[in-house]
Amino acid sequence: MINKMNITELKELLGGKSVEDSLKTLTSLFTGQTLFTSSFGIEDQVITHFICVNKIPVEIVTIDTGRLFPETYDVFNRTIKKYGQTIRVYFPDHKLVEAMVTEKGPFSFYYSKENRLECCRIRKVLPLNRALEGKKVWISGIRADQSDSRSNLEQLEYDKERDIFKYYPLLTWSYEDVRNYIRENNIPYNVLHDRNYISIGCQPCTRAVNPGDDFRAGRWWWESDSQKECGLHLK
Repeated sequence: MINKMNITELKELLGGKSVEDSLKTLTSLFTGQTLFTSSFGIEDQVITHFICVNKIPVEIVTIDTGRLFPETYDVFNRTIKKYGQTIRVYFPDHKLVEAMVTEKGPFSFYYSKENRLECCRIRKVLPLNRALEGKKVWISGIRADQSDSRSNLEQLEYDKERDIFKYYPLLTWSYEDVRNYIRENNIPYNVLHDRNYISIGCQPCTRAVNPGDDFRAGRWWWESDSQKECGLHLK
């Protein structure tokens, strides 16, 4: 278990705190061991704003799968220019990508869920695991109303497999809460959100959704499973 603090004690320390104060508490308890992973979606942009304007010592990292939208790279660039913040980039192992694409082609993920999960594992999960090495707290922009599989999450959880606390500062925020905060604070965001792309991942696996569609409807839309995840957060 992480250090000598258990999850119950940590929940009590964080209970009722604002986003800013909760992040400050975590970094004071786990100095140099707190990591935030950003995919540059609007939730992540809100958290980045909290970290940067309040100078909270959280390491910010992102995973470049090699299949991202140009608009995602654009908001990445605008973010580091606005805040002057270093965002560390992790890439997948090129040998694993080369072997997968050589054997199965560039769009293997469309042919089976097993292929899709393999691609997600190589391009996302394995780089994430490298980023999390030596860390004690992993901060993520997950919100409860993003999908059925995320609706029962607690704001603070313990990932036993990785031996790390996971904290979701915006878990109880609505999509409108996030959009309003972005607008009110002039935070850079991915313009695809204005084109009905709500959840944005790799370009071949993401499309716009219709009004009223499920939040995750635009991700891996060719799969019928309603609890669609890539393996970064939920098994």
